Amino acid sequence: MALVLAGCGVRRPDPRAADPRPRVLASFTVLADMAEQVACGRLQVASITRVGTEIHGYEVTPADLRRARGAQLLLENGLGLERWMDRFAASLGPIPRVRVSEGVTTIPIPGDPHGTPNPHIWMSPRHAHLMVNNLRRAFERLDPAGATTYRRCASAYQAELERLDAQLSQRLAVLPPQRRLLVTCEGAFSYLARDQGLQEAWLWPVNGEREVTPQRMRRLIETVRQRRVPAVFCESTVDRRAMERVSAESGAPLAGLLHVDSLSLPGGPAPSYLALLRHNVTTLLQGLAPP
Repeated sequence: MALVLAGCGVRRPDPRAADPRPRVLASFTVLADMAEQVACGRLQVASITRVGTEIHGYEVTPADLRRARGAQLLLENGLGLERWMDRFAASLGPIPRVRVSEGVTTIPIPGDPHGTPNPHIWMSPRHAHLMVNNLRRAFERLDPAGATTYRRCASAYQAELERLDAQLSQRLAVLPPQRRLLVTCEGAFSYLARDQGLQEAWLWPVNGEREVTPQRMRRLIETVRQRRVPAVFCESTVDRRAMERVSAESGAPLAGLLHVDSLSLPGGPAPSYLALLRHNVTTLLQGLAPP
């Protein structure tokens, strides 16, 4: 019977229609998870992009637009991360947009002639603390009756971020100076590196500009060889073949995948933002820590 009904065009009711809570859309899964922690159940929070999606060059689909109907607030990182957001927002009409990066001290992308900021601010728990403030204020404007809840939940989440930041610092402190070079596909770890006294080397600065020139490839291979880097890494949402070549030609093993632009599925290594940070540091230590 279900097959016959489906063929006749009967549509299942949208469960959102019976949910009176304001609907909030976040640009990617990491931001959606952060928003849920601050909302504490008072809002319907959803991510526009799905788990495993590369965020920089995302192409909005008709299904995304259908799922966005009824949204009352759009959350975005900003800083050039979601280059598609203007078109997406325009298609939905006059919905408030909040850039959660407001007030964050950014790091320019090395070599960029315009001083373009690195957008990956959430990779630092210290910056996430400020992002949570921006989320709380946005939710208070959307739902003033829930202000006490948002303040309480934001404060509790920020306390978790502070504890995690201290734990990450303690764990990474075991790395000696000669093992503190983080080699990745994308230059997404500048904020974590600044917090924890690490150095960076990468194949491309951001995923939106991932042209691996022969010169850049050769320089990175030589850097890995000369510095005797014990391991290299790549991000979960990008093609790792270029880094596999770096590994093969330098002799440094590709020691694992790091999560940046997307959470994992619930059974994976990074089902939440806090789990993402823990997973990344565990993976780094497995590759870089002295035996």
